[in-house]
Amino acid sequence: MVTPSPGAARLLDHAIWWHVYPLRALGAPDVLEGDPGDAPVEHRLPDLVGWLDHVVELGCSGLLLGPVFASRSHGYDTLDHSSIDPRLGDEGDLDRVLEECRGRGLAVLLDGVFNHVAADHPLTRDEARAGMLKRGEDGRPAAWEGHEGLVELDHSSPEVEQLVVDVMLHWLRRGISGWRLDVAYAVPTDFWARGTSRVREEFPDALFVGEVIHGDYAEFVQASEVDTVTQYQLWKAVWSSIKDTNCWELAHALERHDALLETFVPQTFVSNHDVTRIATQVGEPGAVLALAVLMTVGGMPSVYYGDERAYQGLKEERLGGDDAIRPALPSGPDALAEDGAWMQSLHRSLIALRRQHPWLARARTSVDERSNEAITYTSSGQDRWVRVELVLAPEASVTVTGADGELFRWVAGD
Repeated sequence: MVTPSPGAARLLDHAIWWHVYPLRALGAPDVLEGDPGDAPVEHRLPDLVGWLDHVVELGCSGLLLGPVFASRSHGYDTLDHSSIDPRLGDEGDLDRVLEECRGRGLAVLLDGVFNHVAADHPLTRDEARAGMLKRGEDGRPAAWEGHEGLVELDHSSPEVEQLVVDVMLHWLRRGISGWRLDVAYAVPTDFWARGTSRVREEFPDALFVGEVIHGDYAEFVQASEVDTVTQYQLWKAVWSSIKDTNCWELAHALERHDALLETFVPQTFVSNHDVTRIATQVGEPGAVLALAVLMTVGGMPSVYYGDERAYQGLKEERLGGDDAIRPALPSGPDALAEDGAWMQSLHRSLIALRRQHPWLARARTSVDERSNEAITYTSSGQDRWVRVELVLAPEASVTVTGADGELFRWVAGD
């Protein structure tokens, strides 16, 4: 079993994140023209403050922020890790968000893009630091996965390791609780092990969440020494089981998920900034079923902004294909459309259930019954248990029962 520090363990055991993609959520322009240092500063980040009470009322205990550093377009094409994107604001704006979060007991994770940088990053023009970039056979900086706008860092370079450590430390000193490590799977695990070890010398309680899609999650956590990774295998099984009315797939995934809990607490989700929204993927009743799974099995869950109001959004493989899943937020919670209030109420109930039973973060789950149309499973830990019955057809329903009786029940159409 991986043993996180006490501070990281507290987050793994208790954090429920509200995940927001700030550039589009706050209405920033799609492209930053010119040099970040010359661009006008638009103070959009403080607009998040108006959403923090919404996050708390929802029951979440942390804010997972998508990219906030200076970038050319979507935030994952970084131009400067040490400055805030002028389309969002400046360091003072982030400081205010952090201060307001602290005042509400909300932890904050930042998105660290340390596998690649923008193709016009200053490194690409700095001959003295040319060795910090991977090179193709033609000697030019190597594009990451064929994306011409992104070039890969060379993680065998001590200068790259120092850059990443310095960036992590800089923002941890400003008050964040840890890092989501973008495309962590593409970076050598020994790079993460060395870097996180150095950072933990000053911040032993920092939390590190690696983005890993395929492969052996437990082996990655062990080798990289990150605290957790994204649980894409469970995510896929949840939506496809509901969509295909095939609880056998979900049962198999829950058994695999249970095995991971022997080693670490996975980071769980049913939507994020890279995938079709759950309400679009399986319909609104199906989204309730997915949420029920998220909140009743082991893991450190995140709720993607807007899912609590049944936001729709289809990811498409084209230029601008992420726009629909990364929408602008209204001016504040009071401006939310009333038609999503019912879903927010269900989120509050299921998140409250999770918070009332924090042992669920490390719960072990066993499947009791399964068929195409229904599944029943029991999550247990610390001499406590909840039994969950999901019915997909002919009418979607969720029933959660504990030792003291029924804890939650929902039937589509009621």
